[in-house]
This record gives sequence, C-alpha cells and structure tokens, in this order.
Amino acid sequence: MKLYHKWIYPLFCVFVAVLGVYSYVLIDLNLTLFNDELWLLARNSLVQIGYFQRELSSYIFLVLILAAFFFHLYLTKHFKKYSVKQIVIPLIFLGILSYPLLTHDFFNYMFDAKILTFYHQNPYVAKALDFPSDPWIRFMHWTHRSYPYGPTFLPISLVPSFFSFGKFILAFYLFKAVSTFFYAAGVWSLAKLNKRWAMFFATNPLVLYEGLINGHNDLIAVGLACIGIYFLVKKKEILSRIFLLLSGGIKYITLPLVILFKEKKSAVNKISLGLIIVLLGYLSVSQEIQPWYFLALLPFIAYFEDFIENINLFFAGLLFSYFPYIRFGEWDAVWKVNLKHQIVIAFLVLNVGYFLLKLSKKKFLRR
Repeated sequence: MKLYHKWIYPLFCVFVAVLGVYSYVLIDLNLTLFNDELWLLARNSLVQIGYFQRELSSYIFLVLILAAFFFHLYLTKHFKKYSVKQIVIPLIFLGILSYPLLTHDFFNYMFDAKILTFYHQNPYVAKALDFPSDPWIRFMHWTHRSYPYGPTFLPISLVPSFFSFGKFILAFYLFKAVSTFFYAAGVWSLAKLNKRWAMFFATNPLVLYEGLINGHNDLIAVGLACIGIYFLVKKKEILSRIFLLLSGGIKYITLPLVILFKEKKSAVNKISLGLIIVLLGYLSVSQEIQPWYFLALLPFIAYFEDFIENINLFFAGLLFSYFPYIRFGEWDAVWKVNLKHQIVIAFLVLNVGYFLLKLSKKKFLRR
C-alpha cells in the first residue's frame, strides 16, 4: 500500500503535464505563439489531433476528465499524506503555461484591457470592432460587445496588459499568470483554515479546467472570496467584507457571499448559498448552462463541506458536456447545444438521485 501511495504524486505530475500539452490541441489555427521549429512541429501535431482527429481527441478528453476526478478524490481523501504546496506547484505551471482549450473569452479579457492601456479608450464604451486593423481580433469571439464585467476585474486586468506593452505573447502568459496567482492565493487562504478544504479546492477538476486552463475570470472571483472567508474566520471583519465585495465585483454572481457569517450554522450562510444557487439556475434557464459559472459554489467548502463534496457528480457532468465541442467542433448548431444541456441535466438527475439515496440510508440507520 505504501508503494501505491509513493507512485501517486509522480503520476499526478505526469497527468498535469499531459493535460497541459493536450490543452494546445485546439489552439487557434491563426495563432502560432512561437516561431521555433521544434515548437511548430509539436503544435502542428497537436492541431492534427484536435481539428482533424476529433474522435481520438474526444476519447483523450474523456480519459483526462476521469483521471482528474481520480486524483481529486484520492488526494482529498488522503490529504494528510501530501502537502498542499507539493500538489499546487505543478498546477501553477499548468495554469500559466496551458492554452484556454474550451473558450475564447480569455482573448476578450486581453483585448478589453488593451483598449484602455494601448488605445487609451474606455472599454465600457468602445468595443473590439472599433479597431478592425488590430491582429488580436482574429482570436476573439464577441467582438461586437463592450466591456460586460464589474468594476473589480478591469483594474486587475490592466496590470498584465500594461506590462505586456501591446505584445500578444507577453499579454497571453501574463494574463494566465495573474489568474493563477489568485488561484494560489485562494488555496493558501483555505490551507490556513483547513488543509482538506484546500486540497479539495486545489485539485477540483472544475477548477483545473475552467479556472487554470480556460482562465475564466470566475477563478479570480473565487480566489478573492476564499481570501475574504479566511479574514472572516480570523475575525478581521473589515478586510473580509472588502475582499468579498471585490469578489462580487467581478461578475456579481459571488456577491451574496458578502452576507456570510463566521458561524457555520448561521441561517444567513444558507441564504447566501441559496441565493447563488438561484442565480445559477436563472442564468442557466434564461441564457445557457455555462460550466464556469458554477465555480462560484466552491468557496462554500468552508461552510457546507458535505454538500459541496457531494455535488462532484454534477461537476463531472459540466465538464463532460464539452464532449460535443471536442468531438464535433464549435457550438454552431442547436443540436450540439441541446446535447450539451442533456448531458448536464442527466448528471444533475444522477446527483439528485445520489443525494436521495444517501438521505434514505441515513433514515434507515436511525431506525
């Protein structure tokens, strides 16, 4: 058994490396990043898999998701055997060096900040289409909209944008580094409170894919929320409310966290969780089910540990819902989006069934 434990960490590092490499299979065909011959050879091989061998790519994708959940469940269960730092270090490299495999939003973040730092215009008014000659537009979707996020994210995104000096490659990896920084800060904050919470959050597959790889700014909101919860537990009320407000100022979906109480059993904490669940439900019904929105639930690991851990089945469904995208390409047909939603709903039903089974088991044991 000890030998088995000994091999888990090296295998985890290999898994993280493979996941990072695989993230480049859907690199934009217009984007080379580097002009090195070895890199171009590797890039072309990965593109061949991602764009022209989609069936193979989809199988790899599914296996990597299953592997992610295996390591997540194992490391969370055996959290005492590994240091959080030991686990987080390879994940920091994943966050910085990976390509946003499943989204184009990351490039919008870069360009929104560039509107202010490079073109010196207001991104809340100007939009990407106002700069048709800019080569970055080739990598973007949603070029017709102005800045849609809250007041917190823009100042944060200005830092990597300013220090990139208008250079795409610098902006790309600096933006990834900033996002990963808030991930590390969130993990560190949770680790100061409870090592198991930190391990659960650090290795959660939804965080790996939607936060570290795809670079959604929801990860920044969650990182700020975890810092806020840390200060709340440490009775630093003002600092706590500041960080929780900053978290809510990214996309507003984490704003209900502002009302959290330190006491776990407080009814207000249940109201906070309920409000976010209602918001997620409303967004999913009125718009589309977007997996990264559900990152907002993860800070509640500090308050409703059992509940958050037991919705991993639903989280798995959120990630598996990308199968149509990997297998068949862009979300350019209604049937693909419908299939995505069917996968999510199927896993939601399975998760509800799991909860009911667990509840009935508890009632049986009480007799």
